[in-house]
Amino acid sequence: MITIIDYGMGNLRSVQKSFERIGLRPIVTDDPKVVAGADGVVLPGVGAFRDAMKELWRLKMIDVIYKTIEADKPFLGICLGLQLLFDYGTEFGKHKGLGIFRGQVVRFLGQVKVPHMGWDQIKIQRDVESRTKPKMLSDVEDGAYVYFVHSYYPLLEDANIVATLTDYGGDFVSSVSYKNLFASQFHPEKSQRVGRTIFANFASAAEAWGRARR
Repeated sequence: MITIIDYGMGNLRSVQKSFERIGLRPIVTDDPKVVAGADGVVLPGVGAFRDAMKELWRLKMIDVIYKTIEADKPFLGICLGLQLLFDYGTEFGKHKGLGIFRGQVVRFLGQVKVPHMGWDQIKIQRDVESRTKPKMLSDVEDGAYVYFVHSYYPLLEDANIVATLTDYGGDFVSSVSYKNLFASQFHPEKSQRVGRTIFANFASAAEAWGRARR
């Protein structure tokens, strides 16, 4: 079972439909007990960092997110769901995030148009030792185009978790990967074939995780 966390921050239905297109029936829920029982957890989101954290606290969802990641259960963060994994967000002041990864989320500066919107390329980063791709990007080509809508991006301290970079007035981190966690600044639910591949890879990881524990 795959659950999509509903904390009132948008794009839930489009993520749900993306899983349905590959033959799955994910559960959209704001119940932390249901999320805790899933084989894979999705944290989507479009909106303000501060408001999102408030809602996750209100729903008592923080602890289950920590436990999901600590258990190495497949976890997929999308857009705001990536940004919340870091220490701080800087939209409308400095606000504390989940702190899964060290770093903060900052606004694009310089001559680029904000928000960064539309199709852009990803440069896949391979593991330094094994030279392998992040497993959620299996069968995704280096240089593939994906869809973005965002004004903020993470500045992180650990280069080892970088899964992809994207050039927008200079390289920024467009996704991260750590064990069974994958989180992207781009929207796989809007990224057509590449997005379907990522959802299918995530679904396979969730199935394997659940099978190993039954």
